[in-house]
Order: sequence, then C-alpha cells, then structure tokens
Amino acid sequence: MTDKKMTLMEHFRELRRRFLWCVCIFFVAFIFGWCVAPIVQEFLSAPLLKIWDGNLLYSGITDGLMIQLSLAGAVAILITLPVVLWHVWAFVSPGLRAKEKNFIWPMLVASPVLFLIGAVFAFYILFPFVFGFFIELNQSSPVPTVILPNMRDYLSFAIRLLKVFGIAFQLPIVMILLNRIGVLARSRVVAMRRYAIVFLTVIAAVLTPPDVVSQILLAVPMYMLFEISILFMRRD
Repeated sequence: MTDKKMTLMEHFRELRRRFLWCVCIFFVAFIFGWCVAPIVQEFLSAPLLKIWDGNLLYSGITDGLMIQLSLAGAVAILITLPVVLWHVWAFVSPGLRAKEKNFIWPMLVASPVLFLIGAVFAFYILFPFVFGFFIELNQSSPVPTVILPNMRDYLSFAIRLLKVFGIAFQLPIVMILLNRIGVLARSRVVAMRRYAIVFLTVIAAVLTPPDVVSQILLAVPMYMLFEISILFMRRD
C-alpha cells in the first residue's frame, strides 16, 4: 500500500511491483484462455448456428491457431482488466481525499459491470437480429450462392460488436465524471435532450452494422442510459 510519505523512487518501485503483478495475472489468464478457447468459440458461434444450419469456413491453414490465440488473448484481457483497475485504485487511493474516494471507487466498480451488461445485451438481443438480417439478405441474392461464413471474420465481427456495446454502455460513467469535475452542467444536459436523441442515433449508426434494427437496439438503451445519468448528476 502506497503512503503519502513515500519517496519518488519508492513510488516507482510500488508501481513496478503492481505492473508485474498485472503481467503475471495476464500470463496465467492467457493460459487459461488458451484452454477454454474452444468453449468460447462454440459459445460465440451459437447465435449464428441457431438461425442458420450450415458450416463455418476455415479459409487458411493457420486459421485454427490464430483463432485460438485471439480468443485466449480476449479471455486474458477480460480477466486481467478488473485486476488492473484494482491495482490502479490501490496505488492512487492513499493520495485521495475521502470525498474523492467515495466518488471514484463506485465508478471503478460500475465500469466493468456496465461493460458486461452491454456485451450481454448485444449477445442475447442484438445478435439474433443482426445475423438473421445478413443470412436472409445473402439467401435472397438474385444469383445462386453458397453461404460459407469465414470463422475468423465471424468471430472478429462478433467480438467487435460485443466491445462496441460494452463501450457504449460506459456513457453514464463519462457523463457523471464530466459533471463532477465541472465540465458538464446538469442543466445544460437537460436542455440538450432533443439533440442527444439525434446525436446518439448517429453514433449508433456509425458503430453498428448497416441495418436499422441493430442501430435502434443500440440507440434506445444509450438514450435510456443518458436519462439515467441525469438522475445521478449534481444539480447546478
């Protein structure tokens, strides 16, 4: 635990120690991720295979290895991130006032929770609509086609959507933080409601695939989070 009376070099040693802990946790988590990668691959492929009876394509001889590595890395990051946040908090918290601690630590807890909620929402609500849209669009091609989605492309697309929704669900954290540091006044946010709807719709259109359903499925929860954020913002 750091202390206000520690020298600069002691702070650096403390920081290095915590960094090495995070690296070790990532290494162990990567090994774990390597072992569970086939399960993760099957889990992520399930939404597509539920609505489409077909096979996913390995187009290159190294695809299996690259998928294994990428999924292991994704699992390792997911496991390591809460550990990193805890070490960041443990390093900086001794230098914070009680009021600052009471504000920051709920943010550190809420951030991964909101990310997880966003990813779960994308997986169980968005995926069936998005994949159904693309499968139906491909099957309605005016020329004979064979649908063979590339496994690497599919997993990359699915993971990108999970990240997009997880990051988009950080909106309350950003708004409340900007409000507490005096950058974003609550009255200004309330006055911008009508513009927020348009802005969030544009953001959803940029971040999601080019179909109306997925854009709505991101824009609606983001606007709900926008309204919830106002409730927790400090009054002017």
